[in-house]
Amino acid sequence: MIRLFNVHYPVRTLVLLVGEALLVGCSLVLAIWWLNPERNWILLNIEGGYLKIACVTAIVLLLSHGLDAYDSASLGAKWEQIFRLVVVLCVLAFSLAAVDFLYPYFLPGRVFLPGVKWGLVLLAVTLFGWRAACGWMVQVPYFRERVYVLGTGDRAQRLLDGLRQRSELGIEVVGWTGNIEGELTRETVAAHLVGLASNSGVDRVIVAMPDRRGTLPVEELLDLRLAGVKVEEATSWLEKIYGRIEVEHLNPSWLVFAEGFRFSTPFRLMRRLLNFSVALIGLVLALPLLPFIMLAVKLDSPGPILYRQKRVGRGGVPFYCYKFRTMRQDAEADTGATWATDDDPRITRVGKILRVSRLDEIPQLRCVLEGDMHFVGPRPERPEFVEWLTNAIPFYYVRHMVRPGITGWAQVQYKYGNTLEDAREKLQYDLFYIKNASIFLDMLIMFQTIKIVILGRGAK
Repeated sequence: MIRLFNVHYPVRTLVLLVGEALLVGCSLVLAIWWLNPERNWILLNIEGGYLKIACVTAIVLLLSHGLDAYDSASLGAKWEQIFRLVVVLCVLAFSLAAVDFLYPYFLPGRVFLPGVKWGLVLLAVTLFGWRAACGWMVQVPYFRERVYVLGTGDRAQRLLDGLRQRSELGIEVVGWTGNIEGELTRETVAAHLVGLASNSGVDRVIVAMPDRRGTLPVEELLDLRLAGVKVEEATSWLEKIYGRIEVEHLNPSWLVFAEGFRFSTPFRLMRRLLNFSVALIGLVLALPLLPFIMLAVKLDSPGPILYRQKRVGRGGVPFYCYKFRTMRQDAEADTGATWATDDDPRITRVGKILRVSRLDEIPQLRCVLEGDMHFVGPRPERPEFVEWLTNAIPFYYVRHMVRPGITGWAQVQYKYGNTLEDAREKLQYDLFYIKNASIFLDMLIMFQTIKIVILGRGAK
């Protein structure tokens, strides 16, 4: 996997993405050169042809990402990939037709647009061929790295399942300690590892042993490393595969010495300026909707339009978070502080629409402007829950090292949670975000949030 802008990407997914970008651009350029041999240089260089092709290329990549065409789990699914590519090409064709109709001078119909049309035909052929080639490469053992998982137990099993399910990682698990019959001792573990390394060949060993005293074959691992075999710890690989940092068996020293967790003063200032600007623009764009939302909330059920609730922010400092009211006025009169549940009867009719569309979050832009929140970060929790969760979940306090956010890595990767186990899972995603925080990761989370809002996933 390649670390790019503090986010880990499978090499094959990046090859697929870069290859498709080149295919889209080259297909359109070749079509224009072929159909306009006398004017191609003017069309591409003087009339902004390259810029227009770059825009079309960006649209194709965004559509493909929006339809999960780069989802690693579906790279080997032939018909699913074909369907998604057909949808992308159809949407692109209709979009270009709409642009040509509304802005005829943007794509001059007699010279540039025919090149785009034939470019789409050429693009369809090359994309299907490219996807077929990538699907074939995913299955070929020659291009796969041979890995041995050293360890047993739930943690090693999760690592093993992740490596086997993520075929786009280009990894073949040739063995693991769980295949050893009989008692696990240092000698049996070492013999199994060395035997597989000699007979099958091992390129990488990932250590996932919960208790290494007396069973870790240190000398054999050192010999393998000197022979060119990579030896790595399971925590980092579980982070790469699942996009989270598992708190189970996590040592505090790993948090101290691990790469990441950098929040320099320039980075904080840049994030603050970016968040303030985006919040201000978002509030201006949302102004036309506010009267209608306020009227709908007021007419739907008695009570105030806005709902103010105390949340815990950076450094454990409490602040007030604002939302449009989506529940009855007396929602917690009898129960006290509780999480929302599936089909919660306390949610009003308008509240359901606001929650699914995330429009109830608009007043939180005020919190971003005031500096209590950011657009992206761990979701702020109520003080009543924070004390309980801090005692029940290790390292829960770490999430308060940064400002909370309207959306976050946990929100786009995990469903809405209303249990202790859900809170534990979300903390693992929050730790991943805090460790790998960057402007690019924030932009990725915002884009994923927009996609989730459009598809209506995960709302409560």
